[in-house]
Amino acid sequence: QLQLVESGGGLVQPGGSLRLSCTASEFTWDYYAIGWFRQAPGKEREGVSCISSLGISTVYADSVKGRFTISRDNAKNTVYLQMNSLKPEDTAVYYCAASDPYGSSWPPREDEYEYWGQGTQVTVSS
Repeated sequence: QLQLVESGGGLVQPGGSLRLSCTASEFTWDYYAIGWFRQAPGKEREGVSCISSLGISTVYADSVKGRFTISRDNAKNTVYLQMNSLKPEDTAVYYCAASDPYGSSWPPREDEYEYWGQGTQVTVSS
């Protein structure tokens, strides 16, 4: 069972930056595609970004393009989400999730993510 742990959330002013981390203690970590999702109060969960198993391919939601960057360091079993120029509308609980690429589409659909972290709160407010 792959277990994911997010960290790096917090309170930041508009225009500020945060870097989220998603870490797993699993020797086959680099097999999985990893996605970041977020859910704001009263809203449905939405996909933010995803990265392929070797980090060659990335996808971003239109709302974060040019501001967020996803990357991975498979030697550290970690995927990062660098978030710059943060806006109040970025406020949400952020989750990372892992998708087995075998049999999955690219980018994976939300229902193709098998493992989920517990989430980390990001609040953008002055």
